[in-house]
Amino acid sequence: MRAFVTGGSGFLGGRAIELLRARGDDVHALARSEAAATAVTAAGARAVRGDLDDESAMAAGMADCEVVFHCAASTVQFGNRRAVAEINVEGTQRALDAARRAGVKTFVHVSTEAVLVGGRPIIRADETWPRASHPIGVYPLTKGLAEERVLAADSPELTTVIVRPRFIWGAHDTSVLPRIVETVKRGRFKWVAGGRHLTSTCHVDNAVHGMLLAAERSRGGEIYFLTDGEPVELRVFLTRLLKTAGVTPGDGSVPRWLARTAAWLAELAWRVFRLAGEPPITRSAIRLIGEEVTVVDDKARRELGYAPVVTREQGLAAIAVP
Repeated sequence: MRAFVTGGSGFLGGRAIELLRARGDDVHALARSEAAATAVTAAGARAVRGDLDDESAMAAGMADCEVVFHCAASTVQFGNRRAVAEINVEGTQRALDAARRAGVKTFVHVSTEAVLVGGRPIIRADETWPRASHPIGVYPLTKGLAEERVLAADSPELTTVIVRPRFIWGAHDTSVLPRIVETVKRGRFKWVAGGRHLTSTCHVDNAVHGMLLAAERSRGGEIYFLTDGEPVELRVFLTRLLKTAGVTPGDGSVPRWLARTAAWLAELAWRVFRLAGEPPITRSAIRLIGEEVTVVDDKARRELGYAPVVTREQGLAAIAVP
């Protein structure tokens, strides 16, 4: 198979390239900078210079490709809506348009359970749950709008499918774990309500496995949650995960109501004073980490034959500090 990957210099996209190459597949990957080109080349892909704003470059790179894995996204939780939408929504649209121009058969879009943030508590959610009508944060909002574009693009000529891994983790994480580690090192980390709530997780290899199955077996216009299996207590899992990075989160905790209030006030301050960057805490982050978020992957197991290829124990052992 010949595949095209966006976001290949990132955590998930980079691992997708590695596992595709391990199968013997030919991989082309979008690279918007020299550093990105170096990263995707090191992972085993042919670098295609361009960005999500360059439909022509993507179409050229997708020539003769059977499938596109669209992993690129802005994960900003708070900020300029237009700037984030340009990447997450319009960038996705241009990738879809490029795939059609290039004659690609299948388009796999990597989304997130965050599209549900703003609705009811995310407890054992499945794919029948409606996206939040009033999303909290620019990431949930724009990822949800991107999903609309992907589903609308499904056609006999281009099969489009969405996967939603929850809490991707594993070796060489450049996304979630480094942020939490930095917070711990600065002495700013606190559990919300003790961190005793449940969470679903998805090892990066399981996420890629689900992406490949979606490309090979899904009918068009479908959405699939992907997980490691049964939920785990956040405090137990995150403590073990942080230990692999050589840090201990401690026992500090704040009530959930206080965390929510602090997030609301922080966002208000950033808006009023037009402060740079993101607030130290956001409402969407509290909803995603500070309370139970569990999803059900029964549909992927039933329709795709999905089952985790890496257990939590195996994944943690692989990155444990010697």
